[in-house]
Amino acid sequence: MDGPEPVIRAAKGDDLSAIIALLADDLLGKSREDISVPPNQKYLCAFAAIERDQNQLLAVVEIENTIAGCLQVSFIPGLSRLGMWRAQIESVRIEARFRDHGLGQLMIEWAIGEAGKRGCGLVQLTSDKKRPEAIHFYQKLGFIASHEGMKLSLPE
Repeated sequence: MDGPEPVIRAAKGDDLSAIIALLADDLLGKSREDISVPPNQKYLCAFAAIERDQNQLLAVVEIENTIAGCLQVSFIPGLSRLGMWRAQIESVRIEARFRDHGLGQLMIEWAIGEAGKRGCGLVQLTSDKKRPEAIHFYQKLGFIASHEGMKLSLPE
C-alpha cells in the first residue's frame, strides 16, 4: 500500500462511532445499523462485552488518525479436532475511499497472524451471498467454501 503507514490496533471506545459508520456503509448495513449520535445503547453494551471478553478482539486499521477499516475476531475453543481452537473473523469493513489498495488483505493477514499467536488451528469466516465481491476477495486469500453456512434470526 502506498502512502501513510496503516496501523492495526485494538479498538477503543472513542472509535465506536467510526466503526458503526463503517458497518452501516454497505448494501446490507445501511438497513440494519443505527448511526445516530451518541451511539445506540445496544452498541455501547456490545462494545463493553467485547472489551471484557479475552476471546474477542475488535480491531481497527488507522491511517493518519482516520479509522479506515475494522474487523472482529472471536477465538473459539472446541472439542472437535483434538480440542482445536479456531478463529472466526466477522464484520470486516474498509471505508470506501481506502478500498482497492490492499488494506483489506493487510487486515485479514493480521487477523490470521493473531489467530496463530493464540494457537488456533483454523480460521473461518462467513460472507453474505449478496456480497459476491467479498466472497471473491476471501477466495483470493486462500479461503475455501468448504461448508454451507446457515443462520436463524431470533425475535428481539
